[in-house]
Amino acid sequence: MLKLQFPVKEAGKQAADALQALLKEIPALKLKTLKTEDSAIDLGIDIVARVDVSGEAYFLVCEVKQNGQPRFVRDAIHRLRSYIAHLGKPATPVLIAPYLSPASRELCQENQISFLDFEGNARLAFGTVFIERLLSSKPEPERREFKSLFRPKSAQVLRVLLRDPKRVWRVVDLAESAEVSLGHVSNVRSALLDREWAEIVPEGLLVTAPDALLDAWKSSYEPPVEEEMRFYTTLHGSALEQSIQEMFASMPTKADAALASYSAAHWIAPFARTGTQYLYADTLMLEHIRQSLRLSSSLKGENVIVSAPRDRGVFLDVYEPVPGIRCTSPVQTYLDLSVSGERGREAAEHLRRTRLTWQK
Repeated sequence: MLKLQFPVKEAGKQAADALQALLKEIPALKLKTLKTEDSAIDLGIDIVARVDVSGEAYFLVCEVKQNGQPRFVRDAIHRLRSYIAHLGKPATPVLIAPYLSPASRELCQENQISFLDFEGNARLAFGTVFIERLLSSKPEPERREFKSLFRPKSAQVLRVLLRDPKRVWRVVDLAESAEVSLGHVSNVRSALLDREWAEIVPEGLLVTAPDALLDAWKSSYEPPVEEEMRFYTTLHGSALEQSIQEMFASMPTKADAALASYSAAHWIAPFARTGTQYLYADTLMLEHIRQSLRLSSSLKGENVIVSAPRDRGVFLDVYEPVPGIRCTSPVQTYLDLSVSGERGREAAEHLRRTRLTWQK
């Protein structure tokens, strides 16, 4: 393996090693020189390598990024293009990062930038050389960071943003509306900006890719259920609907209770009917629900399921499709349906087509 002549920082060293390992996979290719940003000559770029293939010389110019999210990738693409424009000879631009998400890889391909990451994803094309290796796995830190974006406090912020994606938010107003700290909003904002799901405009934060955000949320969604209670009621049809309306009418205005899943979808975007009623409710409201809907133990076969959520975020944007009926929001209803089996997924996509289409 070709030894580097000058010390480099850890990320640069890993990047140089990864590049050399990738090039070694091509027997006909010979790595002649490799210079790094710490070389005596000011390169203006992180790594420059010269390789020979069947007597033909090629130059690879590489930008190394510590963060491989789309916002940083776009900056790297700009730097690579600028460097090559002033190089005065043909060269292949290459982006190297610890991990490049599928969106970042797609961005590279759209801009004809070769790439590789420390996880093994790679796409290198020059002359007669073409290497492509795309993995579906994510490194553990990336998985943790991704999941943290959809944890309860962060989800409160996302629900507010997706309620009206065209609205521009100041951090203070967003924190107040989502009932979280300014620091928490700042963390969510940074994550959205890094993935290019939002941007900063003069008035504040604007969601620019609500569909991509919702897709990502759905892919990692876990229902926020702490306890699930199953009951049976003899009420059916219009009598049950009337009892539900009377139940909500007799509750305090901000009571933590709402129809959920299929039951919410029945009022928001009717599609799949089910004989079971679904609710989210704080345990303090359970007795009120029992009496209003005449619930008994489920020995006769359950047809009412009441879920107590781990946090009250699902109640912060309760939605009233008609006066007197409280449902989880279209976004929350969509997420719950998406994890409730094939029939639920069909109902979720119907709801999304009819209630969650955002025009720019």
